[in-house]
Amino acid sequence: MKWIMALAAVLVAAATAVAAEPPFKGDAAKAQTMVNQVCAACHAADGNSQVAANPKLAGQIPEYLHKQLTNFKAAAGKKAERDNPVMAGMVASLSAEDMRNLAAYYAGQAAKPGAAKSKDLVALGQKIYRGGIASKSVAACSSCHGPNGAGIPAQYPRLSGQHAEYLEEQLKAFRSGERANDPGSMMRGVAEKLSDREIQGVSDYIAGLR
Repeated sequence: MKWIMALAAVLVAAATAVAAEPPFKGDAAKAQTMVNQVCAACHAADGNSQVAANPKLAGQIPEYLHKQLTNFKAAAGKKAERDNPVMAGMVASLSAEDMRNLAAYYAGQAAKPGAAKSKDLVALGQKIYRGGIASKSVAACSSCHGPNGAGIPAQYPRLSGQHAEYLEEQLKAFRSGERANDPGSMMRGVAEKLSDREIQGVSDYIAGLR
């Protein structure tokens, strides 16, 4: 019961923050050259990466994309909030406007569906995604990311169709604390309670969501 109340409080706070936040602004057209020259090599020009290690960006919530780009960049002598040597190099020369434009560009691309691979893992993942794990006080993933994985602008990212391998890597990074740019430690609090198989299951299920 306590975890349900805590989740409800977080969702109310998120809704309040979204209501107070102005509409996202970025010029997708101005990002085209950057996309073609730099981003497309890993994420594809349309954001539908074919490489499992590189996340799909197409159709992602722009505020989330912007936050991640910002978090990859060290600023004011401080270490980047999200430590990734490759992305750190990519964003080093980007201005604040560049990052907003890139976020707008990829958010405007049409996301292509993914596919789950394991029947057994999908069954496990579906239970966790839709119902959580009460015995571990793990809330349903759908409560923040939506029943079809579309996310909740502007707080919670789109997950549906994402590469299962990438999702698994990120959940394990949250679990170990290697990734720690989640507001209020929300994802770390969830991931630390999940086993490897549970992480694999929910990742595979999400990959097939549409």
